[in-house]
Amino acid sequence: METSSGPLTATRHTVLSLLGAAADHLRSRGFDEARLHVELLLAHVLRLTRMGLYLQFDRPLTSTEVVAFKELFRRRLAHEPLQYILGETAFMGLTLAVSRDVLVPRPETELLVERAMAFANARGGAVSVLDACTGSGCIAIAIAHFLPGAVVTGIDISEAALAVARENAGRLVPGRVELTAADLLGEPLPGRSFDLIVSNPPYVSAGEFEELEPEVREFEPRIATTDGADGLTFHRRLAVLARDRLTPGGAVMVETGFGQATQVAELFAAAGLTGVCITPDYAGIPRVVEGRLG
Repeated sequence: METSSGPLTATRHTVLSLLGAAADHLRSRGFDEARLHVELLLAHVLRLTRMGLYLQFDRPLTSTEVVAFKELFRRRLAHEPLQYILGETAFMGLTLAVSRDVLVPRPETELLVERAMAFANARGGAVSVLDACTGSGCIAIAIAHFLPGAVVTGIDISEAALAVARENAGRLVPGRVELTAADLLGEPLPGRSFDLIVSNPPYVSAGEFEELEPEVREFEPRIATTDGADGLTFHRRLAVLARDRLTPGGAVMVETGFGQATQVAELFAAAGLTGVCITPDYAGIPRVVEGRLG
């Protein structure tokens, strides 16, 4: 007999038997990387690494451990992102806390950080950086971590997101990142200019949002995912902000969605930015658009 958590009703389980039963059930429900996910969930419950699980396959599990695993497993069956269940994720080699108040940092966003680092290093590393729509703080924190000479500011309209970013910054780069509540679509940080503006803004269109996988549509913050319009609202604002706030020779770099890069490049050029270019991600999808002032 199966429960809502799948065929995990045996009175006794070892690490191996629970992993096998849970992975089979998750796989039967159409989830990719089922074995990896259940290993990470059980390792989290047992406070072990995945290697630790492999070294204890025959370990009998207590009823308390099985119940705790079932609760996490139930959440994954409901399509809650694994990162929210575990409360953390990896980004640029750093471990970041995440919650449903922030987007889950994704590998393609690491490309944006790499491009930002290349620009900053070419200028000696001592640059002022604005991370607009900072969310978990992943971009701002990674830049501060890898560029000790950078002065980094992150803004977000969501106080809940900023609380997560402050937790991450305080643990990973204490005293290095200024985090401020501000609306990018308004006039954020009036009177201040920056050598580099970076952003992974909400770029999913209203129509595309309804077609997203449930992990994103039902769990990640809508305000950080879609602009409720054509997906380019924030990119238009960033083009103008870059024109008005960059220092001479400064750069703006943004992440874009599938099929958007050319449109964003045109927005940057129309705003008077020069050297506009597009960098594809590791899947070959045009992803990061950048431009210079002057």
